[in-house]
Amino acid sequence: MTPELRELYQEVILDHGKRPRNFRTVEAPTHHADGFNPLCGDKVHLKLVVERDTIQEAAFLGHGCAISTASASMMTGLLKGKSVAEGEKLLRSFCDLVVGTDDEAAAARDEVGKLAVFAGVREYPARVKCAMLGWRTFESALAQKEEPASTE
Repeated sequence: MTPELRELYQEVILDHGKRPRNFRTVEAPTHHADGFNPLCGDKVHLKLVVERDTIQEAAFLGHGCAISTASASMMTGLLKGKSVAEGEKLLRSFCDLVVGTDDEAAAARDEVGKLAVFAGVREYPARVKCAMLGWRTFESALAQKEEPASTE
């Protein structure tokens, strides 16, 4: 990771970690899921409103480290207004960015926009699960799974 990207990564994580966007509840969600990272105890509760195949609303509550909070914050902001298919594509691209091969990660950087700052977690395997928690929870919410999403 370049020094410039590392600095941006730290700034974005700190900003969203301290002042998460969409950190609230949603009345009458159509989809919801809980997520849990047993490694560090992070928890997230995600609520979505999906109408006519479009994610109209996305918000979360929970507690966790700056990385899991920032990831969920940025995720919910980017999902709003996207079709479910676009949200699923963003999920796959984010997975490629943080847990894929080097080639997959390089290709994903162009597709994930602002989320590219999370490429830095690849250097810290224990933090990958923190970054993925919100995304695994999103995946569970779309599938309407009852059991909590896990990073394990």
